[in-house]
Amino acid sequence: MFVENEEFAARLEAMGELEREAAYEAVTRWFAENSGKITHHAHLAPAHTATTVRLDGGEPVVTDGPFVEGKEVVSGYAEVEVADLDEALKLARSWPACPVVEIRPIA
Repeated sequence: MFVENEEFAARLEAMGELEREAAYEAVTRWFAENSGKITHHAHLAPAHTATTVRLDGGEPVVTDGPFVEGKEVVSGYAEVEVADLDEALKLARSWPACPVVEIRPIA
């Protein structure tokens, strides 16, 4: 999962059009270079567009917005088919965008 933080979002927002375009091209290139291992990926809409369903007792409670307000939000994800954690770490280290990549196996 690709995780943006406030600092990264501010840097992206402050970029000029050409610099932002180059940043997006680096992401597109990363996906192209790793397309043989990527089985699915998506960019998520911003956190403020989330709807949260709380199932912790009684009737489910539906609220607009993310589950928690935080300084980091998952902005997208990619499912990759790799041999092991070492290979997943190699991919994560080459990610050219947000500063945090969370790796989880699929159960």
